[in-house]
Amino acid sequence: MTTLIMFINISFFQAALRMATPIAFGALGGMYNERAGVVNIGLEGIMLNSAFFAVYATYLTGNPIIGVLAGLGSGFLIGIIIAILTVKYQGNQIVVGTGLNVFGLGFSAYMCQKIWGSRGASDSIIGLGDVNIPFLAKIPWIGPILNKQNSLVYLMILIVVLSHFLLYRTRWGLRLRAVGENPQAADTSGINVYQYKYFFIVLGSMITGLGGVFLSVGHLNFFAWGMTSGRGFIALAAMILGKWTPFGCLAASFLFGITDALQMRLQALGILPSQIILLLPYVITILVLAGFVGRSIAPSDYKPYVKQ
Repeated sequence: MTTLIMFINISFFQAALRMATPIAFGALGGMYNERAGVVNIGLEGIMLNSAFFAVYATYLTGNPIIGVLAGLGSGFLIGIIIAILTVKYQGNQIVVGTGLNVFGLGFSAYMCQKIWGSRGASDSIIGLGDVNIPFLAKIPWIGPILNKQNSLVYLMILIVVLSHFLLYRTRWGLRLRAVGENPQAADTSGINVYQYKYFFIVLGSMITGLGGVFLSVGHLNFFAWGMTSGRGFIALAAMILGKWTPFGCLAASFLFGITDALQMRLQALGILPSQIILLLPYVITILVLAGFVGRSIAPSDYKPYVKQ
């Protein structure tokens, strides 16, 4: 126990924040989707596709910024597909999300084989480097945790702050919440329900895509088949635990980031078999869902809206 406590230091929480970042992107993207009245269980597929396209664009251009834009573009296109299938054609949202997850695994494996001759992984690429912000290091305790992080970590925190402001301090946020909770009433008051659904479904998918971009271009600097490793589903749990609020999603994602960082430290200590330790984040996810789903009230009934 004493040895484990020695491992839990500033570097531990820095790692936890990095591990929390892709989950937070997914949770925030899912939050926007569900605020717009669409439950999106395809976060895993969106993240995986964006991770692939980010690496492929960086591989072609040698510029990771182009890779980030390509990952966002992938999220944009998938968001449009989701919006068309679930809003225009009123498709079953669970089926659409499941299809995205299956497509993400199959498409990325096929493209890896075609481009790099391997279904397992791509070639290494130039990734986004860490950013040193000197004044952060001077802030007690939290400063060293935030300093020298990947630029996408700072972008994630910025999106959390902006999302909170958008949802609770702007007319757009008020209308979005109305569209998700009671689209009939929102339509009666003059709000274009379909327009809001389309916009925020696409926005949520793009933010989710950044989670995959972080894994491939910001963290590992290559693409590996199935590299999301269930983070899209953990993001759903974080979104529910965070009660569909931006700061709640961040806090819940950080909790899961801590469990991820902890399992890596436990592997280093060799206390338990690695197979058992690797289960830790997923066991925590199941326990959290079992304990909190029943007490959480979703912001929408997820029924397709038909204008009368």
